[in-house]
Amino acid sequence: MNAERIAQLERDLAEMKARIPKHSVRPHLIIRIEELEEELARLKQEDADAQS
Repeated sequence: MNAERIAQLERDLAEMKARIPKHSVRPHLIIRIEELEEELARLKQEDADAQS
């Protein structure tokens, strides 16, 4: 299940990062990207721990 969520988060992050404008980046977009990156890191760590 984590693998599916990880793949979805990676797609969402790539899409959001592609939408970042060159100027006047909205704070809510940066906050959302950071939240997704944190969740992605947590899930990857859980997978690594489970494989150990």
